[in-house]
Amino acid sequence: MNTGPTTDTAPLEQYLDDALGDRVPITVTAMTGGGSCEVFALDRGPARWVLRRAPRHASSATAHDVLREFRILDAIKDEPVPIARPIAACAADDVFGAPFYVMERIAGRPILQSVPDAWAAAPETHGRALEELFDALVAIHAVDWRACGLGDLAHTDDYLARQLTRWLSQLDSYRGRDLPAARDVAGWLDAHRPADQPSALCHGDYKLDNVLFAPEAPPRLLAVVDWEMASIGDPMIDLAWALIFHPGPDGTMPLGTTKEPKFALEHLPDRAACIERYAARSGRDTTAIGWYDVFARWKLAIVLEGSFAKFQRGLSDKPIHEFFGSQVDLLLERAGEFVERGGAA
Repeated sequence: MNTGPTTDTAPLEQYLDDALGDRVPITVTAMTGGGSCEVFALDRGPARWVLRRAPRHASSATAHDVLREFRILDAIKDEPVPIARPIAACAADDVFGAPFYVMERIAGRPILQSVPDAWAAAPETHGRALEELFDALVAIHAVDWRACGLGDLAHTDDYLARQLTRWLSQLDSYRGRDLPAARDVAGWLDAHRPADQPSALCHGDYKLDNVLFAPEAPPRLLAVVDWEMASIGDPMIDLAWALIFHPGPDGTMPLGTTKEPKFALEHLPDRAACIERYAARSGRDTTAIGWYDVFARWKLAIVLEGSFAKFQRGLSDKPIHEFFGSQVDLLLERAGEFVERGGAA
């Protein structure tokens, strides 16, 4: 058994027995992935679950709140949104080393560097992956978050103005690089801020590697995962965020294109088609998407800078966090290019 920093699973087993009202042995194995949080395969009798644990060193006071993440998933578990159903959550540090929650394990895979092998034989179906990605985003944004009991997560007006202030403060809190380019972009964003959109449930980190697809062809989206940045906010941010990772030439950090088998780009809807599909199915106004293209890259740069700052201070041993430094620079460079073109992608 490999559970990383926590090797004693007896308290976890006892906690689950008490919470679920039975007595079943467990096996816990560390998994790769999970972004900034730690993930473990948890087998309990016939049940196959995933345990998602907060990291030992958070990059900010509000990051990696797995209990909040569990609450959101529990609130929307009966909505027509594809998720891994939540099972239980624990706030105590002494049960498994840090707060955590447990959810069902989905037999799917994210799209990171390549696509599933079975997709390679049916390249004409690859476009379905992006169609399902943006259709699931429409479903998320259609959730009646007030009826689900998430109204306290919403804020008053001036959402975008508060976002600019918040993320600049977040950058300052890292005590890392100054990043003058981030401050230059922030000035442009503030001067060209569009009117606030009607609020929606937002995922906050929506992209091809935060959804799980069935490995068979044609592409079929099984679940949206990694909800730690979810909030009630402006849905256009989710849309622009997803477009950063578009596999085609318009993507700043394209997914599914660096290893074989790759997406067949000629069969994918381009950026404009993805936006059009989202707009038609959601009924939302996407005319200001150019501003959101800049904002999303700026915000993602600041998010990644938090993990890079942790690495620089010796608080993270994840090799990818060192790589985030160059990704931050790339995102700010692309955001600056969009600014020079007046916010046009």
